Amino acid sequence: MGIREDVYFEGGPHIGDLITNILIGLTIVGLPLTVGAIVRALWLRYRITDRRISVMGGWMGRDRTDVIYSEIVKIVKIPRGIGLWGDMVITLRNGTRLEVRAIPKFREIYDYIEEKVIARNPTYVGAKK
Repeated sequence: MGIREDVYFEGGPHIGDLITNILIGLTIVGLPLTVGAIVRALWLRYRITDRRISVMGGWMGRDRTDVIYSEIVKIVKIPRGIGLWGDMVITLRNGTRLEVRAIPKFREIYDYIEEKVIARNPTYVGAKK
């Protein structure tokens, strides 16, 4: 039997990302953004627990990336949609970057992730001092 994980957040991208990009898609130039938002809405899912961050995505949601907090060395958050949702770029020890796009409640989720990273990675240099 596996170790129990407490789920903090589980879900897909913020609906505002899809709505905004559909409106932009009414112009020919915005069509690629609209297609990207539809694909994210259909197949992108996040699961943030007390042990890891999981991102399920790709074609038909078949790809999965798991990151444990002790591997994170940097987190950058970027507000989108007048601050209702946002993006995060998570940098790992080996230099790999994981993008978390259009996540709802991104400020609260960022604070939660940073708290877990600080507890598990003594070399983490975060925004909070």
